[in-house]
Amino acid sequence: MKFIDLFAGLGGFHKALHELGHECVFASELDPTLRETYKINWGIEPRGDIKKIVANELESIPKHDILCAGFPCQPFSKAGKQLGRDDDRGTLFDEIVKILENRMPKYFILENVPFIKQHDNEETWKYMHKKLTDLGYEVDHEVYSPQDFGIPQHRKRIFIVGSIKGLDHFSFDEIDKQKTSLINIHQFIEENPKRFKALPKANQECLNLWQKFIGQIPKETKLPSFPIWGMEFGANYPFETSYPLKLSATELGEYKGNFGISLKGMTKDEQRKNLPSYARIEKAFPDWKRSYIRQSRAFYQENKKYIQEVVKEIAKYESQSWQKLEWNVGDRKRKLTDYILQFRASGIRVKKVDFFPSLVCTNTQIPIIGWQKRYLTKKEGLKLQSLEGIELPPNDNAAFRALGNAVNSKIVRLIAEKLIVEKTK
Repeated sequence: MKFIDLFAGLGGFHKALHELGHECVFASELDPTLRETYKINWGIEPRGDIKKIVANELESIPKHDILCAGFPCQPFSKAGKQLGRDDDRGTLFDEIVKILENRMPKYFILENVPFIKQHDNEETWKYMHKKLTDLGYEVDHEVYSPQDFGIPQHRKRIFIVGSIKGLDHFSFDEIDKQKTSLINIHQFIEENPKRFKALPKANQECLNLWQKFIGQIPKETKLPSFPIWGMEFGANYPFETSYPLKLSATELGEYKGNFGISLKGMTKDEQRKNLPSYARIEKAFPDWKRSYIRQSRAFYQENKKYIQEVVKEIAKYESQSWQKLEWNVGDRKRKLTDYILQFRASGIRVKKVDFFPSLVCTNTQIPIIGWQKRYLTKKEGLKLQSLEGIELPPNDNAAFRALGNAVNSKIVRLIAEKLIVEKTK
């Protein structure tokens, strides 16, 4: 059968359907680097802006049996501004509808972030579902993550399927039967990769400092499961019922900011700079933030005599994200480099060696193989997205951005082989 690949990226849909014997007759991708990469991998040069194509050349999109689209998720992502269809990219769903209406393929498979179903009190989902059913499609959906199928990556995505002939032949229950709890992350990690990016010396030194920090804490003291916000060590600015910037410079001068620095005698602007970035607000702190501040301050007071010297060194970092630690490994061995790490805006995250965090489209959050003191390789990233064997953009930033936006090909294949029942020609 013939399929089209919209917002094609690296071709996760293409790989899955090609392996099932289907033929791609059209692809579109806005990014010129990815268009070139797609052509190298699949022998098809994708068209550009789908909005322009739909507006001016809709008839140039060939007739097809299957429409595939991993349309942009940023407008609906909890990590973004959640503007949804108010975001220019959020209206791209409407372009999909116009193509469906014009060509009426037998099937479609769409992919996005799960939050799209909750966005705007489910109004976005109601709108989408109505548009699709009004065209005559029976629609179903399910949320899957690669880890459901033995791939060690936590990456939940909603998969929306439709059939013009109904879905009596299809059930996500059949796909659920292929789930497995057996995951061996080490099968996805290269022992001696030929090409890799080593963790920079500065990052390693930061880890060494935090290693010293946790090494100073008595073994009988449990390491916090909440994020450790170092800036709160010694701080006492108000946060429970008021907030710092509500006070005058004189009033705020009676308190201490980052790492206990006195705010007395500073201008309001200087005081602002000596507060944690999350405290530079002009509204009340949310409950979760107050909880983390409260717990971090209490932890410091309880362990001050053990950690106050190393805290002075941590305080010297200009980046506040390097002054925060998220210890997510419970009572396991207290050695940072035994785990999977990330340098995130929210802090240095330490997680168990069971599965990788979701690959995202920013290269600043590439997972780190702690015991090898290196970042995840592009080859490993391809394996986590079930895209083994394809070429990536040569630039590392572009490559990981593409991987972060990619659809997992294995999950698409599992769905497609149950959804598309006709024999291929």
